[in-house]
Amino acid sequence: VITLRCMVQFIGRETKYSGTLSAFATIYREEGILGFFAGLIPRLLGDILSLWLCNMLAYLINTYALENGVGSAPASPVPGAGGGQLRGCSGSHHSILGGLQVSAMTEMKSYSQAVTGFFASMLTYPFVLVSNLMAVNNCGLAGGLLPYAPTYSSWLDCWSQLQREGNMSRGNSLFLRKVPAGKRYVWE
Repeated sequence: VITLRCMVQFIGRETKYSGTLSAFATIYREEGILGFFAGLIPRLLGDILSLWLCNMLAYLINTYALENGVGSAPASPVPGAGGGQLRGCSGSHHSILGGLQVSAMTEMKSYSQAVTGFFASMLTYPFVLVSNLMAVNNCGLAGGLLPYAPTYSSWLDCWSQLQREGNMSRGNSLFLRKVPAGKRYVWE
């Protein structure tokens, strides 16, 4: 909450929070202890859903997509010099190739965790957006008030308004940005 509000005060060129200690004091004085938990519910819901999605998808990929590749390794001999078989220290070609295959599977599993984490964060971005908006909602800073942001009565009100306007993914993409229909931004 403090970090977001310190960033948002840049919009109105304000200095309401001059540091961490003054931010603690100001939030506690103006909003009480609940001011430190603004936007907590959508953030927790989003994090729990993201964690669940990430782990479920990684488990499915690792168990059903990658494990099937390990079990179906070819058992044919590897030709060596003179038409014989290439043998490892244990006398089997599977000790050499099996080690490489297990190493590749371990690497693929680590990549699957990263990819599913990225995918899960894309799907749960609306929760992060609502949480951030609620953290600065009606906090006395210009960025949390009209004309920059409407005032919401609850995070569900924020969610429904963003959904009605088609803005649930605003700010999600670094390059594919869009200006919401009917909005005007003033440059000073």
